[in-house]
Amino acid sequence: MSETQATTQHRQNPQDHWIETATGRLFARSWEPDVSRARAQDGATEEKNARAGRAPIVLLHDSLGCVALWGAFPQTLARATNRRVIAYDRAGFGASDARTDRLDTGFVRDEAQRFLPALCEQMGIERFVAFGHSVGGGMAIECAAQHAQRCVALVTEAAQTFAEERTLAGIRAAREQFRDPAQFARLARYHGEKTQWVLDAWIETWLSPEFAHWSLDAVLPRVQCATLAIHGSLDEYGTRRHPETIAARVSGPARAAIMEGVRHVPHREQEARVAAMVAEFLHGVDG
Repeated sequence: MSETQATTQHRQNPQDHWIETATGRLFARSWEPDVSRARAQDGATEEKNARAGRAPIVLLHDSLGCVALWGAFPQTLARATNRRVIAYDRAGFGASDARTDRLDTGFVRDEAQRFLPALCEQMGIERFVAFGHSVGGGMAIECAAQHAQRCVALVTEAAQTFAEERTLAGIRAAREQFRDPAQFARLARYHGEKTQWVLDAWIETWLSPEFAHWSLDAVLPRVQCATLAIHGSLDEYGTRRHPETIAARVSGPARAAIMEGVRHVPHREQEARVAAMVAEFLHGVDG
């Protein structure tokens, strides 16, 4: 293996990190872009930009997610965008430290207030692209709104902006499915002894009477950066009202991208296409 090949391989290999917070450690993983590929495709200017360091993409996972459940998508996204990609397990999920408290109705907002700043400080992130899936999309919106000077772009995927009945019906159906020990065991492969807490944090929080009034209506106008709202036409946890609301209410330039025939996890169903959409969107982003 040549020195160039060895360097490229090292850059593409994911790196693990531990983030210290007041409620325990968070597990994070990062993927580097292939700088040599950027040079070959786009020439010296692209190489210079890649070396200078574009704002990394920070992934915020869904209600049952974790770093491992993103699969190969972070690496695919890093290659497509020529940006560093960082994913982390939220507190209580995946490899991060366990939690015993019950989530309150402000947990979406709290992710941007309490945990993203710790991630950015300890990983040296000055600017970032927020990319969130499902409830992580709501968290990404909060991150963009609360850190407007640092968030250079926002991508939401299958995000919810209010407690829609379709969302709640999907959660009720999932609650019944997870009564099956086999379904519970599959989830436990990713969350271990934290699995019941993870399920309760999703199901009990979203179905609580208090959460019925949750929405991002007051938050969306505070998003100033360019925004791409991706949504599957067959999403079982939300209608197209969510991406259309995002695109209509944020202050910066925005568009909703409806993927026909796609359900709730576009990055798993059409990984390459989603990565290409994000790459095209970010091509003109300054940062």
